[in-house]
Amino acid sequence: MMNAVAFRKAPVWSLALMALLFFVVGFVTWANGPLITFVQVAFHINDFRAFLVPAAFYLSYVFFALPASWAAARVGMKRGMVLALFIMALGIITFARFIAWQMFDEGLVGLFILGAGLALLQVTINPYVSLLGAPERAAQRIAMMGICNKFAGILAPIVLGTLVMHDINRVSEQLKAPLAPEVRQAVIGTFTHGLFVPYLGLALILVLTAFVVMLFPLPELKADDAIAEKAEGRRLSGRVLFGAVALFFYVGIEVMAGDAIGTYGRNFGLPVGETKFLTSATLASMLLGYLSGIVVSPKFLAQECYMVLTCLLGIVLALCAWLNTGYTAVLFVAVLGFANAMIWPTLFPLAIRASGESTAFASSILVMAICGGALLPQGWIVLSQAVGFQAAFSLLAFVAYAIIGSYVWFWHRRDQRVDVR
Repeated sequence: MMNAVAFRKAPVWSLALMALLFFVVGFVTWANGPLITFVQVAFHINDFRAFLVPAAFYLSYVFFALPASWAAARVGMKRGMVLALFIMALGIITFARFIAWQMFDEGLVGLFILGAGLALLQVTINPYVSLLGAPERAAQRIAMMGICNKFAGILAPIVLGTLVMHDINRVSEQLKAPLAPEVRQAVIGTFTHGLFVPYLGLALILVLTAFVVMLFPLPELKADDAIAEKAEGRRLSGRVLFGAVALFFYVGIEVMAGDAIGTYGRNFGLPVGETKFLTSATLASMLLGYLSGIVVSPKFLAQECYMVLTCLLGIVLALCAWLNTGYTAVLFVAVLGFANAMIWPTLFPLAIRASGESTAFASSILVMAICGGALLPQGWIVLSQAVGFQAAFSLLAFVAYAIIGSYVWFWHRRDQRVDVR
């Protein structure tokens, strides 16, 4: 039986494989940012329609988190990860094929499938890394995984911008001009088809990664292991429930600062050729946030105290973005990545702490909260029509950071009093 104690003695190569998977997750997740700009140009759609790209992706977590937990409990973590990677490859191919055929709505199905695969992957790797050592260093371990995730996130917009969107300024200007229907169709067709080959290559990488995981000597987990979900292990505590609420707002604000930053910049009139790279700026600041968190926590500050401070920083940065315009405001939004960096590594382990037999169920509930990445950005688009895009963005950021910081501070203080650890 592989329990939490065995996890503490897991060899380094187990973490190395987890790092590879976090890199894969980061690349396919943060490709959504430039894709929003891509579909707006290719299909001439408004912001609300374009933000269906992250919505379709993140909403799948609601539908598949619990089935993913069930699947992981029965087939084991290793087979679960392999299955997840194959599902992700299928989703990417489906999305790219429909987009190349200029079928936007059908392409969203591919992103939904991709999200389903990621839900299965998230349900397995986050609890695994959380349990792979002492609880007070869980945030540090997940932060190390986050460095791989965010490094991939920096690369994704650059790779897509270079391979797929290198001529997006020219295409955008062409489509603004009066063109004969057949000429317009040819321009759009060439532009959308340019996505297919790079995404086909990405699907191939996912398949190869699945075979690496399959052949890697990673300890297998069965139904009676730490990831398993017993019939009686389905209790939903207040700690998990409110943790899911906090994670909902965290993922929402993370996606707004990362994927929506291009739309934020274009609302100031910034060139589309520049805004396609803005997601990389947010992820670069997030990477610095991870490095800072690893150095500071827990050596100088408890991981929960450090995270509360970064929430306060997020409120200040959101206020600064509200009070400025143009490149300066966009810069403050990008630096929100630094404030966001240590939230997931701290919040997820804190929320599942002391869940016992309910750990797998708690993990799946928390993964469902990732749907905040679908709903909060759409809420920003709707609220922007009433109060303006800057005020709407900062208002949602204030609410998000206040809820997250309050949750972590409350449970940290409670854990200290009852000595849960």
